[in-house]
Amino acid sequence: MSNDRQTLQAAHQLLSQLGITPEDLLRTSDAANVPTFREFIQQVQEAVSPATVRAYRPYWNRVEECWGDRAITEPTALEIRKLSETYRRTTVARRNSRNGRGATENLIAAIRCIYKHAQDDGFIKPADNPAARVPKPRRLPSTRRAIPDRQLSEIIRVASTTGNDPDLDALLIRFHIETACRRGGALGLRLQDLDDENYCVQLREKDDTVRWQPISRSLLRAIRDHTATRAPADVTGADQVFRYQNGHPITGRRYDHLWERIGSHLPWVAGEGITAHWLRHTTLTWVERNFGYAVAHAYAGHTDNTTQTGATTTYIRASLEEVAQAVAALTGEPHPLCLQADNVSSDSLR
Repeated sequence: MSNDRQTLQAAHQLLSQLGITPEDLLRTSDAANVPTFREFIQQVQEAVSPATVRAYRPYWNRVEECWGDRAITEPTALEIRKLSETYRRTTVARRNSRNGRGATENLIAAIRCIYKHAQDDGFIKPADNPAARVPKPRRLPSTRRAIPDRQLSEIIRVASTTGNDPDLDALLIRFHIETACRRGGALGLRLQDLDDENYCVQLREKDDTVRWQPISRSLLRAIRDHTATRAPADVTGADQVFRYQNGHPITGRRYDHLWERIGSHLPWVAGEGITAHWLRHTTLTWVERNFGYAVAHAYAGHTDNTTQTGATTTYIRASLEEVAQAVAALTGEPHPLCLQADNVSSDSLR
């Protein structure tokens, strides 16, 4: 026993002479198991959703270029600030850019995602998370707005009369105007998401939200005609709805080409950076003005977040039938869910 104590004392004395603490030895042992950014980003990619990968992949590429072979525990908060500032200065300046604020915000969010998983796996402690000590730029109010009727008509005209597939582009524009869905909602629409009885489509959008959205009978028929002429013979209900003339499903690139083409014909579209999301703003603004906040909230497919909207939204949720009434007014076509709502309303008054 005394020999063990003497050996331990000798070891402490030797470490003291070398300027090394027992904690240093533990950190050295742990450091050997810490992955590099290149290794860990690959693991994170496999653990998050495809939408997250699409959003963060450009920024993770930048991190790999700069720090790919470094251990994820090495960079400091100052280094993350420097990287984000360098990225901000080198981003492509567009007419609607805001001095690189969005790029900086997204880069920091992408780095925080890495460190959140590193923290969950025990590679770093919450107090040692350098990304948490780097604030994002304050988000400025969105420049998006409702598009006036005259300009909206011009967008529809260009989309439906130019390009190599005006039928597809006109249908996409109409779908976004009528449903106010995000781009991902259209790209993710499947054949099994079409409800021919209730004139609805099922939309799956960001944050894994799923909702039924009423549409007009004529739009539903146009979608059916589109799939009947373009979907291959072996198509199943789980296959994508919107397709090119060769039968292949469209991707986000179709939107890029569509708005680039519209911008070449309408300079104000390119100047303001108008995209499909502006159509969402346009429809929801109209719905809110004519049917109130609760219906617009439901029409948008927003989830109840009491920290942003207040607890009142929990009690004033609009029904699917009320959304259908807004669709009927927007399109000028009767909707079967409106008739059901009228019957319920009449019965409740008796």
